[in-house]
Amino acid sequence: MPNELKTAKVSDIVKDVTRSFDSDVASNWYSNLLELLSGGKSYYVLLIITAVIVFAASFTTLNALNIGYRHAYNVTREIPWGILISTYIFFVVTSTGLCIVSSIGHVFGVKDFMPIAKRAVFMSIVTITVGFTVIFFEIENPFRMALYNVISPGLTSNIWWMGTLYGAYMVFMIIEYIFLLLNMHSIAMYAGLAGLLSGLAAHSNLGAIFGMLHAREFWYGPYLPIYFIVSALASGCAAIIIFTYLGYKINNEKMDKPMERAMEVVSKLGALMVAVLIFFNVWKIITGFVGGAGKQEALTAMFAGPYAFNFWFFEVMLGMLLPFALFLYSKGKNIPMMFLASVLMTVGIFIMRYDLVVIGQVVPSYHELGVNEYKGLLQYRPSFYEIMVVVAGVGITALSFMVGERVFKGHKSEIH
Repeated sequence: MPNELKTAKVSDIVKDVTRSFDSDVASNWYSNLLELLSGGKSYYVLLIITAVIVFAASFTTLNALNIGYRHAYNVTREIPWGILISTYIFFVVTSTGLCIVSSIGHVFGVKDFMPIAKRAVFMSIVTITVGFTVIFFEIENPFRMALYNVISPGLTSNIWWMGTLYGAYMVFMIIEYIFLLLNMHSIAMYAGLAGLLSGLAAHSNLGAIFGMLHAREFWYGPYLPIYFIVSALASGCAAIIIFTYLGYKINNEKMDKPMERAMEVVSKLGALMVAVLIFFNVWKIITGFVGGAGKQEALTAMFAGPYAFNFWFFEVMLGMLLPFALFLYSKGKNIPMMFLASVLMTVGIFIMRYDLVVIGQVVPSYHELGVNEYKGLLQYRPSFYEIMVVVAGVGITALSFMVGERVFKGHKSEIH
């Protein structure tokens, strides 16, 4: 009798789970997997090329583990953070931006943003995963870091909070996407809200890591956590437009009216965020030139020194002015023009992250003390292995996006 009761209870649980699980979901997933085999020649050519790039870049980056970080990477004791840190920031910023913009519709109920929800959530998971992958190759002992993050938490460390909060954020976003696939929107909404809050906390904390470093005058100040959130929104808008435009090309479909409206409002939000970025940059320069000698030296290097081309061409022209003009000229209607603006902005923002990380370290800490060894600007150029880690990250993002578009049939989203 006890065994019969135990069997009955187990069967009841299974029945409850089965009832909550949409009966069509399993068959839909199976058909979606078969969808991966129904692409055209151009799709498979791109898929193979992307896969080869990922394989080659991954093989090269793994080889760096055998060579040793000190020999494979060009970071030094004076400049310990290089392009891998800036690339990590680029991907996690993009992920947070995708989460924030998608939550406007999915969490807060603004219908114009709802059609982008599934694709944005999926790509936020992809980009945060790629960010963690890049930082994995930057940290010399990543497994040790993960272990001690749990058994020896540093509650007063911004870096500990960043890693922990981003880990929670990633879990919540995965849960949200699973429940979106199951059409259980109320649970997905709560998971999305938890992901949004943890993502905002993690991202502002990422800005605080830089803003609270008093020894680095270029970074130090209270505005960086806010700046990171604004730039995340700009990155998120650009990423949504890029992935949505390419998604419809991959699926060979025409946008319906709700999606066109979603692209319009996202482009207008993106234009607003670019305007705010311009505002931030103007005041960063103005206040910086009345700051300490170290900050003035860093700004001079960015403004008229070895990083001037990066700043004026990539950050200002490609990252802000051209996208802003193209967004305004398109009026949210010309989607190819919005796509071009988003691509330019994404390239500019990538260089913006790089400049933020590197320029903050090129002025020696002993510069103001007149130490002869540290009178000039420090030098840093990414090594071949560091560049290949970046290529691997971009390749994984592209590969995941292309597979996801076919498997999940364009992430169709219902307005609910």
